[in-house]
Amino acid sequence: MKKIPKTICITGASSGLGAALALSYARAGVTLFLTGRHPTRLESVADACRNQGATVHTTAVDVTKKGLMQAWAADVLRQATPDLIIANAGISGGTAEGAESLEHMEAMVFTNILGVFYTVEPFLPALKAAKSGQIAIISSLAGYRGFPGAPAYCATKAAVKSYGESLRSLLGGDGVSVTTVCPGYIQTQMTEANDFHMPLMWSAQKAADVIKRRLMKRPARLSFPWPMTFLVWLFMILPAPWVDGFLSRLPRKQALSTHD
Repeated sequence: MKKIPKTICITGASSGLGAALALSYARAGVTLFLTGRHPTRLESVADACRNQGATVHTTAVDVTKKGLMQAWAADVLRQATPDLIIANAGISGGTAEGAESLEHMEAMVFTNILGVFYTVEPFLPALKAAKSGQIAIISSLAGYRGFPGAPAYCATKAAVKSYGESLRSLLGGDGVSVTTVCPGYIQTQMTEANDFHMPLMWSAQKAADVIKRRLMKRPARLSFPWPMTFLVWLFMILPAPWVDGFLSRLPRKQALSTHD
């Protein structure tokens, strides 16, 4: 049986999937290190986790601030070497009016890509020295194949998907496992702005509970729901002109929305 994580770091924990993950893991004997950009919301999540018996430490920090993230990791490591690090913080993009602006693109690169790097890299020496630990990187099914509604968002999620896959091969010999998580639509602040049908959308808590359960098996990749995963895989193998013609008729996302 795989070891149940007792010390867990989660970024973007003040809302959405990050908050749901914190609540899913919270119980007696578990210590959570939670970060988010919104102190009030973060403390609300922390209080709910404490009510479930967990010990919770919170730090209001933006994952795009490299020095602050290094300081946060150092503070965590002074107390414990994490069993599980979930790099969840990210922002969504896309616009119904046209192409994503350069400002949106920059924000997504800094948060969705560099924010993941700044979360994971400071912990690697300690995890390798301990020859243990697990890293979960939240990507998206949009990282498998580019979609016209949010090309820069898809690019950032493809980047961290590749990063996670590379890390898994790199760190496997050191006893550190890496899982890339690629969900479909999840009901969060990021999806509330969309005014089009989002098939097979899961609640944040359902997604969190599935992630928690399946991470126990330390898979290389964790994608859901399976019909959406199958459809994306199909898009990848069909001739590009067929897929492009279909995707060009899909509704566009609304303006930039965020989650921690």
